[in-house]
Amino acid sequence: MDSILVTGNGPLNGQIPIAGAKNACLTLMPATLLSEEPLTLTNAPRLSDIKTMTLLLQSLGAEVSSLQDGQVLAMSSHDLTSHVADYEIVRKMRASNLVLGPMLARLGQAVVSLPGGCAIGARPMDLHIHGLEALGAEIELKDGYLHAKAPGGLKGALVELSFASVGATENIMMAATLAKGTTVIKNAAREPEITDLADCLRKMGAQIEGDGSPDITIQGVDRLHGATHQVVTDRIELGTYMLAPAICGGEVELLGGRISLLGAFCEKLDAAGIQVTETENGLKVSRKNGRVKAVDVVTEPFPGFPTDLQAQMMALMCTAEGTSVLEEKIFENRFMHAPELVRMGAQIEVHGGHATVTGVEKLKGAPVMATDLRASVSLILAGLAAEGETKVSRVYHLDRGYEHVVRKLSGVGAKIERIKEQ
Repeated sequence: MDSILVTGNGPLNGQIPIAGAKNACLTLMPATLLSEEPLTLTNAPRLSDIKTMTLLLQSLGAEVSSLQDGQVLAMSSHDLTSHVADYEIVRKMRASNLVLGPMLARLGQAVVSLPGGCAIGARPMDLHIHGLEALGAEIELKDGYLHAKAPGGLKGALVELSFASVGATENIMMAATLAKGTTVIKNAAREPEITDLADCLRKMGAQIEGDGSPDITIQGVDRLHGATHQVVTDRIELGTYMLAPAICGGEVELLGGRISLLGAFCEKLDAAGIQVTETENGLKVSRKNGRVKAVDVVTEPFPGFPTDLQAQMMALMCTAEGTSVLEEKIFENRFMHAPELVRMGAQIEVHGGHATVTGVEKLKGAPVMATDLRASVSLILAGLAAEGETKVSRVYHLDRGYEHVVRKLSGVGAKIERIKEQ
């Protein structure tokens, strides 16, 4: 099992290219199941989760080719051979459940294992099930699999979500594109990934309005056709690398970044004393003056502060001046990185969904262990600003969401290397 060795060595300077969004690409890939014609995605990230989704689609009979060093995905579902998403693949990744809506819409049936992914809370499928049932699906849970069928086809309906779930919004939206009549999703998720999916589906012939707002309206069509679509910039990778110069000092330009992707996050950085400016090619980030100031953070659905940047923000607050409170309102069990940061000298107290961080002047390098995807990169960020060496183990989590971390950070002057374990 590989580890990453980080040695704190001062300011970072240069440019970091930001990849296409993992969460957007994992949603766009199942959209190929909605049409017999080819779907091509450009600006795809090169990640293990993308390979997992590729295997899942191929197991259903879809053709998926990785081109141009993995940055282009050419897909075709003209001859699907199965409607069963097997546990052995689905258990590796939460986003696997996004084949449910498309298969149900096109094939009238789907059998999908309950999903896996990071251990950051229950993240149940209830909202997906209720939404698809509102469209006329019959869904039964048997032996860890969701058995779904729509013998008379799906029909448009009013779907009111009790929580603005991204995954449920995506699954229902894809299913509704081929349903008879009009579907309105109320309290829909508003994330950029939702808008990106809607843009792609419209290119395929879907009739969708209101994406980016709490009310999305889909007018069902008889069939969708092929398309080519560019995956939106990964706002979580963007925010993660914005925190590198914030923690270490220096000035880094994030190529492809836009403030509109991370408005609430950028507001918190500004309050903490971090300058973010838009450039012709992306975003430039640097400290305004001296030590970072403590700020409080509450995670919320978009356009609020992203839960997927909470761990990284905690790493910044560990050396900030003052005391900050981070409140996690999206997932339970998402402070598992806190004890590892404490091993590096951080002062953190966790009580339920709140973490109180009292800034210290300096962290100290230590052996630490990644517990999930975002926790792993938060420990790397902390290591960049710590005295001495930090060894982060169990970094297989990292490969699910960040491409070429070592190359990107060393390119701006970080002292970081990946160690192959025997």
